[in-house]
Amino acid sequence: MSMPAQGTPWPPPQMAEVYREMAYDAMWYEGDPDRLARVADRREHTPRRADQDSRSGRRTRWGRQPADYPRKRERRLHVPLPGDIATVASDLLFAEMPAITTPDDATTAYLADLIDTAGLHPLLLGAAEQASAMSGIFLRLTWDRDVVPDRPIPTTVQPDNAIPEYAFGILRAVTFWRELEGGDTQTVYRHLERHEPGRIEHALYEGTPDNLGRAVPLTEHTDTAALVASLGEDGVSVETGIPMLTAVYVPNMTPNRLHRSSPYGRSDYAAPIYDQFAALDDTWSSWMRDIRLARARLVVPDGYLTNLGPGAGAAFDDDREVYSGLNVPPNEGQGITLSQFDIRVQEHQRTAEALTRKAIESAGYSAQSFGLEGGGEAITATEVDSRDARSTVTTKKKAGHWRSGLADFLLAYQLLAVAQFGARISPERPTVEFRLDAAESEQSKAATLELLSRAGAVSTRTKVKYRSPDLDDTAVDAEVAAILAETGAAAIDPGETYPM
Repeated sequence: MSMPAQGTPWPPPQMAEVYREMAYDAMWYEGDPDRLARVADRREHTPRRADQDSRSGRRTRWGRQPADYPRKRERRLHVPLPGDIATVASDLLFAEMPAITTPDDATTAYLADLIDTAGLHPLLLGAAEQASAMSGIFLRLTWDRDVVPDRPIPTTVQPDNAIPEYAFGILRAVTFWRELEGGDTQTVYRHLERHEPGRIEHALYEGTPDNLGRAVPLTEHTDTAALVASLGEDGVSVETGIPMLTAVYVPNMTPNRLHRSSPYGRSDYAAPIYDQFAALDDTWSSWMRDIRLARARLVVPDGYLTNLGPGAGAAFDDDREVYSGLNVPPNEGQGITLSQFDIRVQEHQRTAEALTRKAIESAGYSAQSFGLEGGGEAITATEVDSRDARSTVTTKKKAGHWRSGLADFLLAYQLLAVAQFGARISPERPTVEFRLDAAESEQSKAATLELLSRAGAVSTRTKVKYRSPDLDDTAVDAEVAAILAETGAAAIDPGETYPM
C-alpha cells in the first residue's frame, strides 16, 4: 500500500471503530469533567445525544440534567482513578530504567549515553502511561539536524494517530497523521507520514472534518514546507539507509477482547471497568452532596427578615446580635428552626473503597499498589511480594511486550545513527532486562545470608553479589579479599607455612 487515495473518508473506514474505542478510553484517562459532561459516555466520532450511553442508548450519569431545572446541569465530581491506574502501570514498569546491554562494550556505552542525552527514561515513562490507557503506543525515529545535529530523535505517537499495516502479525508499515492549524470549520489540513523499511514518505491533504480531501504540495502549509529541503528528488520521500522500519508498536496487553483477531493491544480499562469508574463518580458526587445538604440552615419567621427595598426582596442576617422586639409568642422558641442533615460518611467511604478496589483488581493490579492496604507499618519483602503479587504478574506480562519492542527500537536507532550521522559503533540488538522484583530490606537480606551460611551453601563472592548487586566484578573481588583478610579466612600460601 501507499498513501491513502484522495477523497478517502476520514477516519479511514477500517480504523473508525478502533479509533472510537480509543477515544472512549482517552476520555476517562484525561478525566476532564467538562469533557465527560459534554460527550457523556459517547464515542467521539458518533453523533448521539450527549446524555446517552454509546452501547445501550440509556441515560448516563455524566451530562444528566435535573428534570425540575432543565437549564441547570447536575453538579458531578470526577475521581481520577483512570489516570491513577495508568500512572501506577507506568511506574511499575519504568520507575527504574531497564538494564540495556549488548555484547559490544562500545555499543553498550553508546546506548547508555543515549539514555542520558536523549531523555529516553522520561520518554518511556510517558509512553507506558499512555499505552496503559490507549491500548498501546508507537515509538518513532526521526531526525532534524537543525534541532539535534548529531543523532536521531526518539519520539512517540498515539495509536489513534496511526494507520498500521501488518503481515502475519508483524508490522510492515505505518502511516502517522496529524491535523494542522490554519484551516476553518469546513477545511482541515492533514499531514501524513508513512514509514516503511528504508523509506519515509510525506504528504499534505486539504479536506473536511470527515474526508481526507485532495493532495496538495507540502509547501502549501508552513508546518510541512520546512520538510521539503530534507526530502529526495521526488520531493515527498527520504531514504533512511537502513533495512528496518523506523517505527515500532508496543501493545499494552494482548489480546484485544473487542477485536480478537487484530494485533492491537487493549487498554487497562477494557476489562471493561467503565461502569465502575462511573459508579465511583456517582458515589463521590453523592458524598459531596451530603456535605452540601448538611450545612446548617435557619428557618425564620417573616418578621425576622430585613426588607431590602422595592423589588429587592428580603434577607436574614445570621451575624446580627440585636433585634428589635417582634410579635412572636414566647413558647415558640423565638420562631427559629435549625435544619441540618446527617452526613453518611461510613456508607460512602466503604462504597467508594469497594468500587476502587474492584476497578483496580479488574485492571490487573493489587490494591496494595494504590495504598489501599497496610497502615504504614514496616513489612518484610515477603509480605510485599504477597500483597503485590497481582501487580507483579501484570507488570511482567507487559514487560514482555516492551522487552521485544524496545530492543527492536534501539537496534533501529543504532542503524540510523550509523547511516545518517556516521556513528562509529557496531549495531547490536540489545538485551533489555526489567528490574521488577520488590526491593528487599537489609534485614531480610541479612537473615537470608545467615541461613545460607549456616548451611554452607553459599560462597563469600555470592554473598557480596547478593548484598550489593550493583557492584562490578572488580569491586566484588576487592570486597571479597577484604572480608577474607579481616576474618582470617583467606587461604594461606603453603610456601609461607612450610618453606621448602
